[in-house]
Amino acid sequence: MINTQGSKRFDLEERTFIFAKKVREFVKILPKIQSNFDDSDQLIRSSGSVGANYIEANESLSKKDFFMRIKICRKEAKESKYWLNLICTNNQPELERSREILINEAGELTKIFGSIIVKE
Repeated sequence: MINTQGSKRFDLEERTFIFAKKVREFVKILPKIQSNFDDSDQLIRSSGSVGANYIEANESLSKKDFFMRIKICRKEAKESKYWLNLICTNNQPELERSREILINEAGELTKIFGSIIVKE
């Protein structure tokens, strides 16, 4: 989105959407082992839930509902990080780099939602 000064405005809805998309791209190239199937299912759910709950928060009917949804966003971002850490990459350097990028993004999203909650 563009603000009146012409610079790009921070868009958390877009950022959470991109996170969920990148998680799905990552999952597609993982080694096909049973633990990855199970952990990937959970990871896909939690990563998508971050953005979905943020959209719900923006459409909330009350301040209480808004903050409850933001707390769910934070919880789902933390859960995504957990599942990312469990995924088996067979020590493939490219997969390890991709995982680290996603873990860092999940951590940043957790901090962002945490800072919104603190302002409650």
